[in-house]
Amino acid sequence: MSTPLESNPIVVEVNEHVQPEASQQQDNAQDGEQVQDQVGEELVTKKKRKKTSPVWADFDEIEITGGAKKAVCRYCKEKLSTGGKGASTSHLRRHSEICLQRRVHLASEKKQSTIPFQPCNSGNPFLNSGARYNNEKMREIIASAIMVHEMPFSVVENDVWMWAFQYANSDFQKVTRKTIRNDCLSLYEMEKRNLKALLKSVNKISLTTDMWKSSHQVAEYMVVTGHFIDAGWKLQKRVLSFVKVPAPRRGVDVADAIFKCLKVWGIENKIFSISVDNAAYNDKCLKNLKENLSGNKLFLDGALFHVRCCAHILNLLVQDGLSKIKSVIVNIRESVKYINYNDARLKAFCDVVEQKRLKERKLVIDCPTRWNSTFQMLSTSLKFKTAFAAYKEREPHYVYSPSLEDWSKVEKICKLLEVFDLATHVISGSEYPTANLYLAEVWRVKQVIDNASEDEDDFMREMAAPMKEKFDKYWGECNLLMTIASVLDPRCKFHIVDICFPLIYKPENVAMENISKVRTSLEKLYDEYVSMSIEESSFVAANSNDGGNNVTSSTESGSSFVTGFDQIMNLVREKEAVPPMKSELQAYFDEGVYVPDGNNNSFCALEWWRNNSLKYKVLSKMAADILAIPISTVASESTFSAGGRVIDEFRSRLNEKSIEALICGGDWLRHKYNLMKKPKVGEVNEEINLKI
Repeated sequence: MSTPLESNPIVVEVNEHVQPEASQQQDNAQDGEQVQDQVGEELVTKKKRKKTSPVWADFDEIEITGGAKKAVCRYCKEKLSTGGKGASTSHLRRHSEICLQRRVHLASEKKQSTIPFQPCNSGNPFLNSGARYNNEKMREIIASAIMVHEMPFSVVENDVWMWAFQYANSDFQKVTRKTIRNDCLSLYEMEKRNLKALLKSVNKISLTTDMWKSSHQVAEYMVVTGHFIDAGWKLQKRVLSFVKVPAPRRGVDVADAIFKCLKVWGIENKIFSISVDNAAYNDKCLKNLKENLSGNKLFLDGALFHVRCCAHILNLLVQDGLSKIKSVIVNIRESVKYINYNDARLKAFCDVVEQKRLKERKLVIDCPTRWNSTFQMLSTSLKFKTAFAAYKEREPHYVYSPSLEDWSKVEKICKLLEVFDLATHVISGSEYPTANLYLAEVWRVKQVIDNASEDEDDFMREMAAPMKEKFDKYWGECNLLMTIASVLDPRCKFHIVDICFPLIYKPENVAMENISKVRTSLEKLYDEYVSMSIEESSFVAANSNDGGNNVTSSTESGSSFVTGFDQIMNLVREKEAVPPMKSELQAYFDEGVYVPDGNNNSFCALEWWRNNSLKYKVLSKMAADILAIPISTVASESTFSAGGRVIDEFRSRLNEKSIEALICGGDWLRHKYNLMKKPKVGEVNEEINLKI
């Protein structure tokens, strides 16, 4: 049996009817309605209820035959049912969303012209004041992000990321991975054209090569990087090529790949030097490449063409030192891992540290393939040597505690590795130093090796013996490039040679021979630059005269002649081209050394030569080319690595064209927008903070 409420539902109706004339006029006076007389017949204009749904902004309500009402779209004029009083408007809303004419109208009359959420002073190179949203520009930004941050193409198919873009701007249109790949290739080609235009204005370019491995393929890739000084005297480097090297890796194949890269960029006549590691095939590679570049005049008969990587040599020396305490390193690494295994062990170790009143609060777990990471682990753990011994007494299962003798070895080798760590940071630092800084670091390394070879501890002497042997193997002969670059540092000039060579090259007669060799080579190199400068001046003069004669002949009906002013200008150029009685090189040495204001670390040799380029017109060009030569072949993030560079799993599955576009384009865009490459997982140390 139904309840009264169910059987008799309450219905509230609003009836509309015409009121009597007197009361209607009274209400009209209050509500603002008007009564109109039309041809003896009174028509009452009633106040209609306002439609509250926003969908009616896109529709007009009309009355058709029979008294029925229809909703007409203001854009496409399609007629839809209103459904009667109180009916749903969902069907009208759905029509508004799919109406093509409505979309076109809104896009053409859109009043919001600036990109929303635009921050002030954000440093975003893609934001411009008053810029309108452009979907093509948005695709360029996404392609740039993929190349710079080394993301996979499939990132554009991640729903939540795309939802975020659509939330920021409803006009954003999703793209597929195939589309974004094509966008990346187009962006690569555009940046390549820009770099080609930049290299046309460069005088000399030095190259470095580095080998990469694939994580999913039995293949190796070679990256070729160009180093040069731009028109503003800024040291620049750009990845020029990333090519697959066929197996087996041979010097001839590598030389052919490098030469092909030079031809593509049109710089085969601008190469000054090539820096490579000490792999055996590189000697044959550079020999073949030198023959291919026979048309390019090499300075000092090619004595500066082949440069060996100093960072690689330092790495070999360090590996010899670490091999002597391999068991100690394993014990310390396992000790740190044991303590960090769970919270209980870490808490117990923290209690010991607090009891010993140690100020240190951090342990480091190293990355075994990076020797500087191992050095940081050893130097940090050394500060907790008393805590490790006390922890062993509390924890019976802890069996990795180093002995006092082990800690003594760690302490001595850390002092030695500290010098190597600093030298490697200088040689391959993120600030990308010029070549004038290297000789002093090599001299310092030779100092500590000699001191270790004379140490009272047999362990240190045994460790220093193979390090000294490798040092003499690679640096036993005079390194002209490193020395000439140091001489061109105005703070020390030739004094640095007189100081460093007696220690690096023994006995004394060998040092004096090398000093004489450096002086002779420096004078010969300067003379070659003077000759090149005279040839360039003559070439410019000849072109100038040819241009003048062409103009004269065209105006004089085919007759050509040289005016008196032209003859005088030729004589002036000849006088200017003749070197003065006192060369710029001799004037540079006769002038006292430069004493910079403040810290030496802030001094820039290139800036000094730029400021003195008018005073030393020829010598400054020589200095710019020499200082731009890199002594290290590897980037700062892989300098300490024994494992080499590896292509990640996303890129190793792509074809060679896509890989090269992503690697090269990412490097160019990082330089363009002044961005640093972030280290990946496994390239940084794991730090353990002790909460005490």
